[in-house]
Amino acid sequence: MEQAVKYIQEQIKDFKPQIGIILGSGLGDFADEHCSMVIPYKDIPGFENSNVKGHKGQLVFAEINGKNVVMMQGRYHFYEGHSMKTVTYPVKVMRKLGVETLIITNAAGAVDGSFIPGELMFITDHINFMGTNPLIGLNDDSLGTRFPDMSEVYSKDLIDMAEDTAEALSVEYQKGVYVATTGPSYESPAEIRMFRMLGADAVGMSTVPEAIVAKWAGMNVLGISCLTNYAAGISDSPLNHQEVIETANRVKENFKKLLAELIKKI
Repeated sequence: MEQAVKYIQEQIKDFKPQIGIILGSGLGDFADEHCSMVIPYKDIPGFENSNVKGHKGQLVFAEINGKNVVMMQGRYHFYEGHSMKTVTYPVKVMRKLGVETLIITNAAGAVDGSFIPGELMFITDHINFMGTNPLIGLNDDSLGTRFPDMSEVYSKDLIDMAEDTAEALSVEYQKGVYVATTGPSYESPAEIRMFRMLGADAVGMSTVPEAIVAKWAGMNVLGISCLTNYAAGISDSPLNHQEVIETANRVKENFKKLLAELIKKI
């Protein structure tokens, strides 16, 4: 990690990122529009390539609305065979670079039948259904405590700010609980019924490991899901990744407007 931080700092010189953003499936355009400098993951010590369609696999640095921002254009997923250490490694590196606020985005399936694909959901809490925890193993005391509190993973102040911003921009949104599964198979209808009984509003295959590590490391976290489809059993349509990308592309303009305004306010 020290090598990674040193290498990145050598590339970005005096640029000190304040805000980190993890861009989910189909949402990478935001980084393309604000790109000042790009560092491919393959060039950074400890980083690995991202192999999922819609994920370019690079760090993008830019000044946006007066704030220094570093964006992950593509993330690592547990279902790719990566360890939790690899999945969350970039979050730790961003913290070491000085990032204080992390915005985590994803594409998710709506578990709440009243939600509509194409809406955004601000994550109020999560359920870790991945069967493991990214903090298992030796604790890095330079980043966080051994037993971190998870009472408020997602900052209430940032959620309020996101709501106000969405309303000002007339962007449709929901608030809810995100449940993370390992994937890569989509969930069964019975599993979705179970998740709904547990209080979940949306389901996906990411975000929770990064959010846990970010909170552990003392970062303020905002989670935003792009609801790209109904989860299994909510509608009669079969699930496929192409639908996820298509829906994300359809609503990405609203997403980009919201993100730019949020950066200005943070």
